[in-house]
Amino acid sequence: MTETSQKQLEANKENAQQSTGPKTDEGKAVSKYNAIKHGLLSKEVLLEGEDEKILIEIGKKLRTELEPQSELELVLADRITANVWRLRRVMKIEREMMDDDRFTTDYLGKTTEKTLGEALSYDFANNDTYGKLIRYEASIERGIYKALHELQRLQAARNGEKVLPPIVIDADFVDMSGEKENGFV
Repeated sequence: MTETSQKQLEANKENAQQSTGPKTDEGKAVSKYNAIKHGLLSKEVLLEGEDEKILIEIGKKLRTELEPQSELELVLADRITANVWRLRRVMKIEREMMDDDRFTTDYLGKTTEKTLGEALSYDFANNDTYGKLIRYEASIERGIYKALHELQRLQAARNGEKVLPPIVIDADFVDMSGEKENGFV
């Protein structure tokens, strides 16, 4: 190790002893939302033009409701917050797409309104954007449920309660003949 890096390492160790985080209940109450405002959620989840205050409020409400204590519990609560935000975004996009697809303008500038069924039929036949959006929505919902289940397992273990086994869904099953089949037959 070089002399510079050894000095830097020692300085880092000294500085780490001085920085211990907030001491008062008030300071802790404020700092527990830093990950929402300054961390991954604001940088990775929030898109340009989206309201950061709403994201922060959702995060605060979920943290209050979920009561995470450990760092891992906070990560799971933040993951739930991120997925709730994404789910809201997908629902907004879906609504906007449906509104947009229902109205067409011909070459003369005449606007015609389609029924929702007509708009969806056209989309399914041409590019299935709605189908992709619905699959994305389902994936987000699974992420919420998975993180919520893991958070509940951690909290139960911390509280000395019986811990439920992790949720595992096996799409394969054995039929009466003993052969393994795909569960979607």
